[in-house]
Formats: sequence, C-alpha cells, structure tokens
Amino acid sequence: MNEYLAGLTTEKINPATRTIDECTTEQMLHLLNREDAAVPAAVAEEIPNIMEAVDVLHARLKSGGRMFYIGAGSSGRIGVLDASECPPTFGVDPELVQGHIAGGDTALRTAVEGFEDNAEEGAALVERIGVTDKDAVVGISASGSAAFVIAAIRRAGEIGAATIGVVNNKDSKLGEVCDICIAPVVGPEVIMGSTRLKAGSAQKLVLNMLTTATMVKLGKTYNNLMVDLKASNKKLQDRSIRIIKAATGVDAETASDYLARASQSCKLAILMIETGLAASEAAASLARFEGNLKATIRAHKQVV
Repeated sequence: MNEYLAGLTTEKINPATRTIDECTTEQMLHLLNREDAAVPAAVAEEIPNIMEAVDVLHARLKSGGRMFYIGAGSSGRIGVLDASECPPTFGVDPELVQGHIAGGDTALRTAVEGFEDNAEEGAALVERIGVTDKDAVVGISASGSAAFVIAAIRRAGEIGAATIGVVNNKDSKLGEVCDICIAPVVGPEVIMGSTRLKAGSAQKLVLNMLTTATMVKLGKTYNNLMVDLKASNKKLQDRSIRIIKAATGVDAETASDYLARASQSCKLAILMIETGLAASEAAASLARFEGNLKATIRAHKQVV
C-alpha cells in the first residue's frame, strides 16, 4: 500500500514550488495562481467521461432514482457542499442529491482522517442510507485509495446502483471498482500531498458539471435561468422577480404579482404570464411535461 501511495501523482513533490518558504508574499501567491491555472485544462480532458456520467445520472434521476456523493476528508466535504446547494438552486428535494462523508457530520468541521481507512463502515453507510438499484453513487477520493470510499462504491455496485468515481490519479484503486471513472490529473500539489488545493479545485469543477448538467437536462432551468429556485428569503425573492422579468419582459410589479399568485414558484409564474393560464391549470400543464417549462410553453402555443 505504501508503494501504491508513493507512486501517486498527488503525493509527489512539486519542483516548481520547492522553495515556496523562501518566497515573498507576492511570489508565493503567483506560485499558487500559476499552479491553479492548470486545473481547468485537466478537467477539460475528462469531459468524455463526465459526459457519460451526466447521461447516467440523468437517466437514473429521471426514472425516480437518487444521487449520492460519498467521500472522505476534503473530498467528502466538497461532495456535501455540492449536494447541499442543489435544493436552493434547483428546487429539488434534499433527498434527491445527498452528500455523505466518512466520520459523519462531525467530519465536516473537524478532521477525522482515520475514518477513511474503515472499509466496513463505507459498506455499512451504503446500506444505512438505503441505496437501491435505481440510484447512482459518486465516490470521491483524490488518491483513489480511501478504503471507506472504495468499499462504499463496491457495495453500491453489488446492489445494482450506477457507480462513478472522481479521482486525481490514473489507474486508481477506486477506478477499478466503478462503472465510470473521472480522473483529472492536476500534478503534484503546491504543498506536497495537500489535495485540498488543485485536486480539490478539480473535484469541485467536476461536481459542478455533474449536478448542473444533470439538472438542466431534467428541466430545472429555463434557458440559463434557475427557475426552480425557492424564494425563501428576500435575496431569492428579488432574484425570482428579476428572473421572471428576464424570461417574460414584464415589469417588476407584474412579476411580483404573478410570483405571489404562483405561491412563490418562479417557474409557475412565468408559465402563467406566457400562456394566460390560471395557477392550477398551469401547474397541471407543467406536470404533464415533467416540469419542463420550455416544453410546456411551446406545447401550449402550438395548441393555441
């Protein structure tokens, strides 16, 4: 195992930053910035694998399945972060996209790195959260060697769930046990082994792509507007009004009026404005098209 770790790109010493402790503040920051600049290109190389993963996620979620992120340490925290942003951004139930980390919620604030070695608990987590053959499970591990994550993905695969790995090394142990492996290789870290840096940034970009593209395909946006957001505070209510204005061309007062009539549903308000339907009729029409606003509007205008 030590030989495996020693061979990982994420564990190597970066020659470009070897004397970082002798740098001025400005020099140090330029070093960090230059290294970070390599991340998007590494992610771009993995787009074929990311595309395959998005299509699988879309198929699973459209058929009633759920999406689970499972990770350890920094990787686990990034997964929990991405999952937690889906309900306010796309209006989905918190159960639809879930983030789980080795060590539980305590590990979100306190490093409990030893938990990543507990394979039995990884497998047990999959059972505990009720993964089924309808679901998709995304395992995240920079090294691709976290026993907790590997065991979780292996168990999820045995159940029949689709399995996706997000790692930062080629030919990883995690890649061997998942259906699809996304592996942006960003090179040695600025600080040896500190995978919260470039590896973590690459993981965040990949997860952004996975959930955003999947939600767009599920009809959670209208053009590039987040029409399924929940107007749960003043900022989001103001954003909803601006979205309605952008989508329909009405003024702020009209947008606010329709938002209220639509029970704070931005998507429903737009549909009512565009079609002239009452709230109940608009809701029923939207349901027939599985929540896809653009398809609903087009169908109504063709009938009219």
